[in-house]
Amino acid sequence: MNEKVNTDLSAQEREQYEAVARVIEQYRQKPGSLIMVLHAAQEIFGYLPMELQQFIADGMDIPVSEVCGVVSFYSFFSTQKRGKHTIRMCQGTACYVRGGKKVVEAIKKELGVEVGGTTADGQFTFEIVRCIGSCGLAPAMMVDDDVYKQVTPTKLRCILAQYTEQDEQGGETA
Repeated sequence: MNEKVNTDLSAQEREQYEAVARVIEQYRQKPGSLIMVLHAAQEIFGYLPMELQQFIADGMDIPVSEVCGVVSFYSFFSTQKRGKHTIRMCQGTACYVRGGKKVVEAIKKELGVEVGGTTADGQFTFEIVRCIGSCGLAPAMMVDDDVYKQVTPTKLRCILAQYTEQDEQGGETA
């Protein structure tokens, strides 16, 4: 493992850094592989904090500014801890016109979170997207990989409850 990893880390964090170090080792000699390493690191950690970006830069022998530049350029990458579930509310033209803005306000009120934020309990991260390719189902929303059609503030509570109940029972969504 990279000697620059802090020895004060928990056993889980050490394992995560070791996994990232193995990915770096696999790709470090391949030109243009930074994005693959970042994807893998985000899969392992759930996000890309600055300490992890520095670790990747050191391991790949590239400037940390290059890593930060890629992380900040691509919207897929997150530097903030994310919730267990990601809500993506479409605000493309069709969804917006058919009531998407009301659903956004309902999500903010229901979860007590702003756009781009994560709930205090770590359950949900809330994002706005411009299109999820479901214009005929507008307003459309995704929770993780599940698409919901014709979402209204009234339907929202039932949709979110599925994920809360699933997590409490330790099962999968239907």
